[in-house]
Amino acid sequence: MFTLNCKGKLLSLEKPIVMGIINVNNDSFYVGNRKSQMTDALSLAEKMLEDGATILDFGGQSTRPQSTLISATQEAQRVIPVIENVIKKFPEALISIDTFYAQVAKQAVNAGASIVNDISAGNLDEKMLKTVAELGVPYIAMHMKGKPQTMNALAKYENATREVLDYFIQKINQCNLAGIRDIIVDPGFGFAKMPAQSFELMKNLTTFSMLQKPILVGVSRKSMIYKTLHSTSEAALNGSTVLHTFALQNGANIIRTHDVKEAVETIVLLKQLEVF
Repeated sequence: MFTLNCKGKLLSLEKPIVMGIINVNNDSFYVGNRKSQMTDALSLAEKMLEDGATILDFGGQSTRPQSTLISATQEAQRVIPVIENVIKKFPEALISIDTFYAQVAKQAVNAGASIVNDISAGNLDEKMLKTVAELGVPYIAMHMKGKPQTMNALAKYENATREVLDYFIQKINQCNLAGIRDIIVDPGFGFAKMPAQSFELMKNLTTFSMLQKPILVGVSRKSMIYKTLHSTSEAALNGSTVLHTFALQNGANIIRTHDVKEAVETIVLLKQLEVF
């Protein structure tokens, strides 16, 4: 059983948990979770907590393919006031900051966040691993090649599962050397991966259990679903639930999703079937 030390709060992963996505920007690929206004973000945070989210994941920058890069200062201006207000209204809430900037991670944790979620696993800011170690919070390290603006051109693998696994073996070692205690791995579905490659990773999800780290799965409403179904992100809730179910049956500890209620219900039902 995994436990995470979130600034003194021990979070048990004895059974899977749900992380709700709140994008504090107007550029996220899924319109339903773009919440640039403070009142909208607070309302969504409240709803997700009521629906059973264990963690709220706030991001000030879109990381969809070919998104526009914004600076650390701009990102902080978007997301830090929201985190401060959520913590003021919901002091027991566990908040994750979705950023690849060490500066934003530090500001967010000082504002009340207790987890850092980095799509680049420290590759886009050389100060990130040292900063997270100094902050003493859990670190979500995701696999990605390049950056969101270039990643689609880098979706080339001889064996995606083996390459991602090797990446995490090296990355976990780097995190350990930096002094990070709690590491969560995220295979990075859709990041420098075409749908077929993402499905390969999902099919082989149990392989990543050999890393002996919690596994986060983020496939909610992504293109691997709606492109396969010839649909849209707005119509991809059912497909998301199907893949969440498979992931939970194959070792996922954290489900990162736009749709908290449905993901929580999936966990409740699978628990009745003694899947975990």
